[in-house]
Amino acid sequence: MAASGGAATGREQRVLGIIETARAKRARFRDPHVTMAHGAGGKATQGLIEGLLVPAFGGAALEALGDAGGFAVDGTGLALTTDAYVVKPIRFPGGSIGELAVNGTVNDLAVSGARPLVLSLSMVLEEGLEADVLRAEVDAIAATASAAGVAIVAGDTKVVERGHCDAMYLTTAGVGQVDPRASLSTAGIRPGDRVLVSGTVGDHGTAIMIARGEFELAAEVESDTRSLWPAVDALLAEVGPSLRCLRDATRGGVASVLNELARTSGVAMVVREAAVPVRPAVVGAAEILGLDPMYLANEGKMVVFVAPDAAVEALATLRSVPGCEDAAEIGEVRTEPPGMVLVETAFGGRRVMDQLVGDPLPRIC
Repeated sequence: MAASGGAATGREQRVLGIIETARAKRARFRDPHVTMAHGAGGKATQGLIEGLLVPAFGGAALEALGDAGGFAVDGTGLALTTDAYVVKPIRFPGGSIGELAVNGTVNDLAVSGARPLVLSLSMVLEEGLEADVLRAEVDAIAATASAAGVAIVAGDTKVVERGHCDAMYLTTAGVGQVDPRASLSTAGIRPGDRVLVSGTVGDHGTAIMIARGEFELAAEVESDTRSLWPAVDALLAEVGPSLRCLRDATRGGVASVLNELARTSGVAMVVREAAVPVRPAVVGAAEILGLDPMYLANEGKMVVFVAPDAAVEALATLRSVPGCEDAAEIGEVRTEPPGMVLVETAFGGRRVMDQLVGDPLPRIC
């Protein structure tokens, strides 16, 4: 949907009102079967989580859950997260399933304001997997854990029959210590806050598309998989009290993160399309396939919500961290229309950036 700049037309207001009413309703799980969309981070995943899992497992405790759950032991604040990795193929430009398994879990802790400490690792291996492939992933896991400053302290290994697994699936759980400088919450997001991204978007999703060889793309794009803790640590040191909320933009990309947080926080978000950093090769690949880079997965980028008076300092801090040199301010938080994300286009119009039902590319992490 697009409209000219300035005040919204009456028709636009009516359409936004209809969308707002629909999105305010609690998601339900009514599908007769599980589909690939349920694991893609979009509306189908939201329906599965909010309509089935949350009511069954914990209600209010899970309602407020972000990327990690918090708890305390003898007065020490800790955070726990868990994730499974089924990426296909297991090796791709710039990374592999082993690196994703470590960095993905580390990042869930980091954006929750917790310094990553330890991980557990569970491996499901396919019968017939070449030993050299297994050794390469074990080495990748060990090297990535060392670089991230975490220890692997527990694990499990299972083997399934040939054809019942794509080489290997990994599951990790991580524990981190909540940093006293962090006070992060979706409830802290308020109108006027600025929205930053820590670098170019869509790199990982594009790298996976190229690795699968399904679209005859020849662009040189590498996954952005990396630990986000150095960036989070730097932000906490420089603008800690002004940080509202952090999210790593994995499945569903930056667009899904913004939609989730706009809905849960009851605010509106406006994104300036021209301000979003995207590599030319990613733009080209997305245009060929009819995709929006904002919906493509990332594995080493986060969305940052910060108070307006600290936005310049936060952006400078991000850009000083290796891997975040292309960080940018892409928008701001507003009051209307609540629960929605709007994009200001390069042509002066506006459109709704909705949450997709599924992901344009399944099995990306």
